[in-house]
Amino acid sequence: MAPHPSVTMYVRLALVIIAGLFITVECSQEIIKNLSLQFAKPLEDCKKEMDLSDTVITDFYNFWKEGYEFTNRQFGCAILCLSSKLELLDQDLKLHHGKAQEFAKKHGADEAMAKQLVDMIHSCTQSTPDVADDPCMKTLNVAKCFVAKIHDLKWAPSMDLIMGEVLAEV
Repeated sequence: MAPHPSVTMYVRLALVIIAGLFITVECSQEIIKNLSLQFAKPLEDCKKEMDLSDTVITDFYNFWKEGYEFTNRQFGCAILCLSSKLELLDQDLKLHHGKAQEFAKKHGADEAMAKQLVDMIHSCTQSTPDVADDPCMKTLNVAKCFVAKIHDLKWAPSMDLIMGEVLAEV
């Protein structure tokens, strides 16, 4: 006996929704990967200027690895340096929302995703307490919060893919 037409319609609708969610997550991971690669482009300049240790480079390598714990203050300083070089900060070293959204859109995010990313960073900034007037530690803690939110959305890209692209550019 054939299933009732409405049951078939609901099954098809459910499959379309599931496929749409999978494609959205895959696209979001690709966009986050692109943003990560673009964000890291000035790393060599920051590495030279700040004499960054291998520990900081390891932190960048493991940035999207779920469960990796960032503890190095210098990593927060490096993120500030990269953000500054990309002109994503205002004069108070705070994220410039408009420039950050433009950066995200320039590298693959649509308007809604760009706004969502900036809103997540803003939310992390608001919920993360200041650490004795230390912008590097504040940035480190905001980065931890942001990474957790990206993982919650299942948008974190594979580090193997990112490293493959970095090595291909070298």
